[in-house]
Formats: sequence, structure tokens, C-alpha cells
Amino acid sequence: MLEFYKKSLDKIVNVFLFILATLIIIYMARDLLGIFQLITLPNDQRSLEVFSGYILAFFVLFEFIVMITKYIEDTHNIPIKYLVIISITAILRQLLVVHDDALQTLLLTLAILILIIVLYIIELIKKKEIDRKNQG
Repeated sequence: MLEFYKKSLDKIVNVFLFILATLIIIYMARDLLGIFQLITLPNDQRSLEVFSGYILAFFVLFEFIVMITKYIEDTHNIPIKYLVIISITAILRQLLVVHDDALQTLLLTLAILILIIVLYIIELIKKKEIDRKNQG
């Protein structure tokens, strides 16, 4: 009976993930449409900033699609590495869009540095686990 509930919940989660992925893809298509509209406009500083915002938002959404795919492939498990990479991408987007305030820029770069250190530690731990499995 417990197995039936687990399979039912897995199916429900997959349906909601499909809906979420569909909504993200629709939003990505909207961003692409905005990019194409900006390309046809004359170049000015504001359109360049909006253009970079569209591009960066597109890549963040693309990372979410990759994460959803990885989640389904890995039997409903998201490696923390993907979440950290998505966080770095989102902070980079914020850093590129809002770069006038020096303190905010410093804090964002420190956040990126901390997340890169976290990624390095995750890789070290993973390498130690692989070495331990190969030895034992």
C-alpha cells in the first residue's frame, strides 16, 4: 500500500514539474520575442541594458529547465551543485543589471566568491568519496 502512495505521489510531482517546465518555456519564448523586438529597434543605451536583461533572464530560465530535467533523470534528486550554479548565474545577472551602487556590487561579488568556494568544497568532498570507494 505504501508503494502505491509513493508511485502516485511521484506521478503527481512529475505532472506538476511538466506544468512548471511548460510555463518556463513559455516565459523563455516571451524573452526571445523581446530580444528579437529589441534587435529591430535602433541601438541606444537603454535598449542594450534591456537586451542584456533579457539574455540573462533567458539563461537563468534555461538553467531551471536543465535542473528540472536532471531532477527527473536522477529519480527526484537535485544535486546541490546545480542549485549553487543557478544561484551564481542569478547573482551575476543582478550584478550586470545593477552596477551603479559600489556597496551592492561588492556584496554581490562576495556572494559569488562564497558560492564558488562552496562549489570547490563540494567537489573536494565528492573526490574524497570517489577515492574512498575506489580504495574500499
